[in-house]
Amino acid sequence: QVQLVESGGGLVQAGGSLRLSCAASGRTFSRLHMGWFRQAPGKEREFVAAISWSGSRTYYADSVKGRFTISRDNAKNTVYLQMNSLKPEDTAVYYCAARSSGSSWLPDEYEYWGQGTQVTVSS
Repeated sequence: QVQLVESGGGLVQAGGSLRLSCAASGRTFSRLHMGWFRQAPGKEREFVAAISWSGSRTYYADSVKGRFTISRDNAKNTVYLQMNSLKPEDTAVYYCAARSSGSSWLPDEYEYWGQGTQVTVSS
């Protein structure tokens, strides 16, 4: 089992920045592929970013490319999502997820999920 706890969400003005953190426990973090997803009210959960177990490969949704950066610190069992130039359409609950084999942009392929953290961007 893997436990994931997100933090760092909040209210920010458009153009501002936030950094989300996701702390993992329960299994060897360095063997897990990690992803960030988000879900806005009335919408399906969507892929934001993913990172391979080593951190050598990263993937982004087109909507966040160039503004968001995913990274990880295996010594701290933590994955991060640095969000810059935030827009009102980035408002959502952001979820951290983990899977054992390979990076993916499909939510159904992730085995473990955090409880989510709210990000609200005001215009």
